[in-house]
Amino acid sequence: MEVHAHHERNGAIGGFQRPLIIALWITAVVMIAEFVGGLLANSLALLSDAAHMLTDIAALLLGIVAFQFSTKPPTNKTTFGFYRLEIFAAQINGGVLVVLSFFIFYAAYQRLLQPEPIKGPLMLLVACVGLVANIAGVLVLHKSSRENLNVKAAFLHIVGDLISSVGVIVGGIIISFTGWFAIDPILSIMIGLIILKGAYSVVKETAAVLLEAVPKHIDLEKLIREVEAMEGVKSFHDVHVWTITSGLYALSGHVQLQDQQISESTRILELIQEHLVQRYKINHTTLQLECHACEPNRVCSLAIEPSSDEKH
Repeated sequence: MEVHAHHERNGAIGGFQRPLIIALWITAVVMIAEFVGGLLANSLALLSDAAHMLTDIAALLLGIVAFQFSTKPPTNKTTFGFYRLEIFAAQINGGVLVVLSFFIFYAAYQRLLQPEPIKGPLMLLVACVGLVANIAGVLVLHKSSRENLNVKAAFLHIVGDLISSVGVIVGGIIISFTGWFAIDPILSIMIGLIILKGAYSVVKETAAVLLEAVPKHIDLEKLIREVEAMEGVKSFHDVHVWTITSGLYALSGHVQLQDQQISESTRILELIQEHLVQRYKINHTTLQLECHACEPNRVCSLAIEPSSDEKH
């Protein structure tokens, strides 16, 4: 016997899309400003930040497209629908960030070997514009990033840009007052490290989802003990818990019941399902009932108990 529980995510997905679209426009405008400013000021730090923003745009677009596909209904071949596209999008974004960080390291190394003159005041002005825009982007995505991995990946892109803008501002001030051009590639390396740290976090979390690992907020042994402690449950085994996509968790398992009426079995299943939803936010549950056969030469108690009709 199986019990399934699904919850509607289309409304939530629409809520996640709106901040991504707003952040996309903000990022696109600032990227163009930083790219032009980086060329005019000859600043690798600004160009690195602009390159990071280009990947932000790709990440945001990928996230929006993934959300669009994830709202499509399940089919006979994709019975879970297209929810996993959100996770794939986040995984790709994280991978792109890793590649970008190493590219920045290489460019910064070349600049350290051969420092080039930089226009500090222009670098400072463009970085300030970028800082204001990135703060706006962070505020737009902050809330949704705590509820969805796809949005989190995009949010980390913007946070990296914000920190980068602060670093570039500091670099612009130092260059304007001291003429120490080496600070520009040094800042680029720092930006690359920040990007790499965020990328590792996203890749690690998305890999856990794709490997169908137990969600971080669930203690599987404790969950099993809680179900086995319920009245009428003899054991709970062959339990699997995994994440379908951000905020959508699934569980399958075998429930061995004590000798009882079939109507009681249905009640126990409903109690288990309610417990899993309320305590662990597991919204898709598949439970198989088991009951060992009576021992040889012994008659089950339920088999000899007269039904209500027979009693009358």
